[in-house]
Amino acid sequence: MNIAVCIKQVPDTAELKLDPETNTLIRDGVDAVLNPLDDFALEAALRLRQAAGGTVTAVTMGPPQAEDILRKARAMGVDEAVLVSDRAFAGADTWATSLTLAMALRQLGPYDLILCGKQAIDGDTAQVGPGIAAHLGIPQVTYVTRIDWHEGRLLVNRLLDGGTVRLAVPLPACLTVLKEANEPRLPTLAARVDALRDQPRRMGLGDVRLPPKDTGLEGSPTRVVRITVPTAAR
Repeated sequence: MNIAVCIKQVPDTAELKLDPETNTLIRDGVDAVLNPLDDFALEAALRLRQAAGGTVTAVTMGPPQAEDILRKARAMGVDEAVLVSDRAFAGADTWATSLTLAMALRQLGPYDLILCGKQAIDGDTAQVGPGIAAHLGIPQVTYVTRIDWHEGRLLVNRLLDGGTVRLAVPLPACLTVLKEANEPRLPTLAARVDALRDQPRRMGLGDVRLPPKDTGLEGSPTRVVRITVPTAAR
């Protein structure tokens, strides 16, 4: 089974600032980390590889410094790391992000399974995973709490308001994974050292085969018009 895991670098701070002209997050000069909820998708992929064989590829879209989270993914044990990075991608909303990632995955694949974390802690939209599935035209299952490979079939538990449902998922498919699914492993010191020497594969605008008008801020149909801070009730 060939698996891709989409991960994201997010600001390691609650003091986020917005660009006054574009109303997008200012990330320059802010420490960044792997989105904590993506750890569970990475661990799920590695366990599936152990059960079903195949490969695991970690993919992120971001600036050059996003290589840092790909090195963490390599230290955890993924087979390949890919950075989708281009100035044309800056300012992308969830639509443009999911489209760009979907087209990158199409060029890199085919993949039997695409895994994402539930959501990123900087945007909290939970839209990119389902968006990737929609752009690729493949089935999706969100809020996954358990993943099993049994007799050549992918079986998952999906969290509902009133409990869980057990599903057999046809492949290829896209899943978003909750923290209840597993306990992520800690990379060994040796694996971390090896990952420091790793150079992720890079993909730019020409590699994803999208026109500039469909990427970044220009390709984003949503705009942040105004930000307000709610007043605490007394």
